[in-house]
Amino acid sequence: MNELPVSIRTTDPAVEVAWFSALCSDDYEFLGVPDGRLRSSFEHCSDIVTTADRLGYQNILLPSSFQVGQEPFVFAGATATMTKQIQELVAIRMGEIHPPMLARHISTLDHIMKGRLTLNIISSDLPGLVETNEVRYERSDEVIQILKQAWTQDKIDFKGRFYNLNIPSTDAVKPYQQNGGPLLYFGGISELAKTLCAKHCDVFLMWPETEDRLAATMAELSQRADAFGRKIDFGLRIHMVVRETEKEAREYADRLLSKLDAVKGAEIKARSQDSKSAGVLRQDELRAQAKDDYIEEHVWSGVGRARSGCGSALVGSPDQILKKIQRYIDMGIRAFIFSGYPHKQECELFAKYVLPSLKTCKLPVVQGRVPAQTPVTPLTTGIRR
Repeated sequence: MNELPVSIRTTDPAVEVAWFSALCSDDYEFLGVPDGRLRSSFEHCSDIVTTADRLGYQNILLPSSFQVGQEPFVFAGATATMTKQIQELVAIRMGEIHPPMLARHISTLDHIMKGRLTLNIISSDLPGLVETNEVRYERSDEVIQILKQAWTQDKIDFKGRFYNLNIPSTDAVKPYQQNGGPLLYFGGISELAKTLCAKHCDVFLMWPETEDRLAATMAELSQRADAFGRKIDFGLRIHMVVRETEKEAREYADRLLSKLDAVKGAEIKARSQDSKSAGVLRQDELRAQAKDDYIEEHVWSGVGRARSGCGSALVGSPDQILKKIQRYIDMGIRAFIFSGYPHKQECELFAKYVLPSLKTCKLPVVQGRVPAQTPVTPLTTGIRR
């Protein structure tokens, strides 16, 4: 078994188990075949969120796409008061919103949720623009620095390539989670992406690969974080097909692809802004070398035939799935974001077969950051009445 990375933040083996809400029109009974019952409506996607909340998941990812689906900030604001305990992992694209106002948006939502907000940092092209990695990641670096100033200081005083700001940061911009703000989750395997995460973020999210590749990535990110005097946690984003027997699980996986047209699958992948990213191309490479789309025991890459981003699923019986997850935990992975097709159905099945056997927690806020439950002053300062 691979040794734990030297710079992991969380050494407790308890893990954060999250689900996924299909805001980006990504829900199917048969992959690649549109289904009106599962379209990206508020009713359907909020049903997934409240189901995950009721079943005891600790977090739920709300993805972002300009091309399809719903805007995650607005959606999170609407569902914040519909849930009781679950956190919401809101995807935000750096640069879409002017950073001081983005800080206030996040702060307001964090107060509504009483500290149950987490953030998925995205550094893709902005809608309508095609820029170099260097430009995108330098902008992202600046935005994150400004957010942290807004959340922790009395003023924003920043001079960079994209932003030159000297403005007050009042109580109205301070989040519910004091001393650092919401946890920052990030995924990306280009050189600039890994540096950005090591420098600023709390959880490095990985897409499905073989265990040896995951371990190598974790070791590298730990070393990069060390260089900045930081520690990071690691997460895995992967789909799920769990049934009472392995035979049933494999048959269901095959059924998911049984109506897929290859041209339509490629079209669905291409509409995503990350379809040519280094992470997607690495998953495509692994699938091309796989036998029957299995890149590793119980890791089935068929999902990637009709989906960009996360392209593989764990497939097996409850015992097999649990053992595979435990291997990931032993490697040092502390956060999991699962999903399945259809998303609500698979959310219920995983909660039935596997979730009760896992020791779970919400990722702790460490390194000088206090827990989300710490009470703070309500957002009233400066509001006109």
